[in-house]
Amino acid sequence: MGSPNVVKTWHRILREKDFDALDTLLADDVVFHSPVVHTPQVGKAITKLYLSAAFGVLGGDKSHSKGSAGEADEGFRYVREVISDTDAALEFRTTMDGIIVNGVDLIRWNDDGQIIDFKVMIRPLKAIQKVHGMMATMLERLKST
Repeated sequence: MGSPNVVKTWHRILREKDFDALDTLLADDVVFHSPVVHTPQVGKAITKLYLSAAFGVLGGDKSHSKGSAGEADEGFRYVREVISDTDAALEFRTTMDGIIVNGVDLIRWNDDGQIIDFKVMIRPLKAIQKVHGMMATMLERLKST
C-alpha cells in the first residue's frame, strides 16, 4: 500500500465516519501524540478511541456564520497536504464555539500501509484550551459506551 493509499483511506474514513476501518489502517503498536495529553498513547485501541473522539470534537460548528476572522465557518477540513513515501503532514482548520482552530496531523506509516505514528498539533492557545475541555468530555462519553 503506497503513500497515496494511506492518505486516501484516512480521508475516506473521516468522510464516511467509518471509524471501524481504523482497525485495518492502524498498526497494533501505533503511537498517538495528543496535543492535550502529556504522554504518548500506545496501541490500536487507545489510538482509535482518541481519533474517534477528536473527530467528534473537531468536527466544527458546521454553521455558515462568520468566524472571528470574518471567514465562513465550514467545519473540519484539510487546507494543505505534504506527502512523502512514509509520512504526511495534513494541515486542518475548523471552528469550535466560534474559535478558529488551526492544526496539523503528522502521520507516519509502515511498509504494510498501516499508520505507526499519529501526532496532532493545534494552535492558538485558546483553541488548545477549548479542545482540551471538549476532548475530556468526549473521551469519557466514548469510554462509557
